Amino acid sequence: MLPSQPLLHAAVFALAVLQALASDTFIAAVYEHAVILPDVTDEPVSPDDALALMNKNMDVLEGAIKEAAQQGAHIIVTPEDGIYGWHFTREAIYPYLEDIPDPAGRGGWHFTREAIYPYLEDIPDPAVNWIPCTDPTRFAPAPVQERLSCMARNNSIYVVANMGDKKLCNSSDPSCPSDGRYQYNTDVVFDPEGKLVARYHKYNLFRRETQFNYPKEPEAVTFETPFGKFGIFTCFDILFHEPAVVLVSELQVDTVLFPTAWMNVLPFLTAVEFHSAWAIGMGVNLLSANTHNISLAMTGDGLFTPEGPTAYHYDSGTEEGCLLLAELSARPRLSPTYPPAVNWSSYATSIKRFPGGKDTFGGAVRRDIFTFSELRHKTGNYTVCQGDLCCHLIYRMSNKSKDEVYVLGAFDGLHGSLIKYHWQICTLLKCKSTDLNTCGQPVETAQTKFEVFSLSGTFGTNYVFPEVLYSGVQLAPGEFEVLRDGRLKSKHGTSKPLITATLFGRLYEKDLPHPLRTFS
Repeated sequence: MLPSQPLLHAAVFALAVLQALASDTFIAAVYEHAVILPDVTDEPVSPDDALALMNKNMDVLEGAIKEAAQQGAHIIVTPEDGIYGWHFTREAIYPYLEDIPDPAGRGGWHFTREAIYPYLEDIPDPAVNWIPCTDPTRFAPAPVQERLSCMARNNSIYVVANMGDKKLCNSSDPSCPSDGRYQYNTDVVFDPEGKLVARYHKYNLFRRETQFNYPKEPEAVTFETPFGKFGIFTCFDILFHEPAVVLVSELQVDTVLFPTAWMNVLPFLTAVEFHSAWAIGMGVNLLSANTHNISLAMTGDGLFTPEGPTAYHYDSGTEEGCLLLAELSARPRLSPTYPPAVNWSSYATSIKRFPGGKDTFGGAVRRDIFTFSELRHKTGNYTVCQGDLCCHLIYRMSNKSKDEVYVLGAFDGLHGSLIKYHWQICTLLKCKSTDLNTCGQPVETAQTKFEVFSLSGTFGTNYVFPEVLYSGVQLAPGEFEVLRDGRLKSKHGTSKPLITATLFGRLYEKDLPHPLRTFS
């Protein structure tokens, strides 16, 4: 006699749990998804048309989930906006018609509140103990949650996805929006039985995400698995204290799930560069799943650990998605190779300023004015200061191209035109050309390698993220180290030409009040 379907699922789930318990590692997957976008329209679509578009994207995601499960993955993360994409009006799409993005107008491609509404579902609190796949009529119709639940259940894998949540409200709530509902950018997690185990509402909305509301309070969402404690947040959240730092420093999660729709911004904020640095600086695993859209500079995801990237993907040349898998430590803090605690200012405050760096000049990295000093020689020791930050560099180039200029730069101040948050940055940086006015402008390729570099700074924060980026927007796993005294050092010289080596510090306590949150 064959077992019933529920018993079969229970047996498979129990086996997966036992397998996970037998090991201190787990297999994680992330999928970079080339999202199928809605048609250009000036009017909201019908619920049926919205669901049809979402099913097209979920068809692709389901294929990736099945493949990951077949390769032994225990959990898979899919991107922010991965189910419904984003929405252009006819006016907003105009700058993109010749594949020439207009950086100043990128906010215009988000949905309006009305346009996104047909894509939203009411997502209940996970405390209700619900498996949408087996009980789809328990709450209001939720075809997206039902399908995601079935993907998890049918493949015995944790599935992480991003979608939209709606919550009705009325005049009894003085903060209720005029259209009578809250709308949230939301991450959901379904376990291998298909049960909803986590729901997170994005707290730090990016620029013009006006289709969504800010939650009244930041949500620190965690859940336990047989392979460690997990936390979750979304995209722009990674640059702020809440909930990102709270999850790691206070709630001690082992692994962070990170759906994102990340637009790459050189020189410090390409996806693979910063996400890898954040995992190293915070001492946790980060499972980063990005959308893939070349015209919007969206590519780059990976499986990042405190010791560097285990697997990553950056592709600015095709429009294809990519599945990554890797085996990770379930509890990285218990690993014998876990990096030691770092005092980021110890070395820099213990030495005198180097003589190099006296001839400084100002240069813009986007809108931030850095203090730069040109590295005039093949070998040198330099110090550059701005505000309370002094950056020290010891270096030796293995070859110095006449066509390339490098600088040491320092920045200590508020970043952002609308949402203002405090950065402290020390950077060894390649300029776009030999014209010093180009220092700080985006550059993707280089020719100069370094035999040695050692970068440090008098940081006023413990939250510093070490970045090393090679020519072609490639990472440098295993080729640099962070010492206990706060120095970022090359180990044996760079194997590829260097774009930047950077210590990216965040002084969260100096951030200005958020100008767009209506709740405080």
